[in-house]
Amino acid sequence: MFYEPSKNDHGLARNPFNSLVVPRPIGWISSRDEAGVLNLAPYSFFNAVCYKPPTVMFSGGVGSAADGMKDSIRNIEATKEFVCNLASWELREQMNASSASVSSEVDEFKLSGLTPVASNLIGAPRIKESPVSLECRYIKSVEIPSWEPSDKFIMILGEVIGVHIDDEFITEEGLVDVVRMSPIGRMGYNDYSRVDEDNLFEMERPK
Repeated sequence: MFYEPSKNDHGLARNPFNSLVVPRPIGWISSRDEAGVLNLAPYSFFNAVCYKPPTVMFSGGVGSAADGMKDSIRNIEATKEFVCNLASWELREQMNASSASVSSEVDEFKLSGLTPVASNLIGAPRIKESPVSLECRYIKSVEIPSWEPSDKFIMILGEVIGVHIDDEFITEEGLVDVVRMSPIGRMGYNDYSRVDEDNLFEMERPK
């Protein structure tokens, strides 16, 4: 089949695009506003985009607040910092709970039963239960050109300035045990995937 996204002429039950670029890692973004109210939200439009300096991005659409912005984006643009936490199989239910559409006054840490702990270099907290947390300094926002105002998306870029890894997931050889962490990814619709020993494989790059 072939379709043009701008015409929405795929003829399928649901838009297939989110199920084509998969699996997508989940950026579980923690931030706080200028008044100190905490926010936590998962974003599946997320990835690492640079190695040196280590840089990550995530993007979010129109929010429910009066200004039309997602709380995460508003907080980050105001405070210039955020944390990206790893969403794992063990924390899947808490991750899902934190995706609820609630007012900016609601603390999603409490809503999802997670523990905020102080970061080392920034004011935004990280998730204590997460096996990996990346402390990020805001670089800039990029507004994605859209067809309609209701389709507005903003991409946030952040430099990773501090990395937390739970020692439990570091092997004697000094490697990160991704299988034990069992990170999850978004597959589109309501589907997710996870890394485990049955689907992890290795290939050496050609020289």
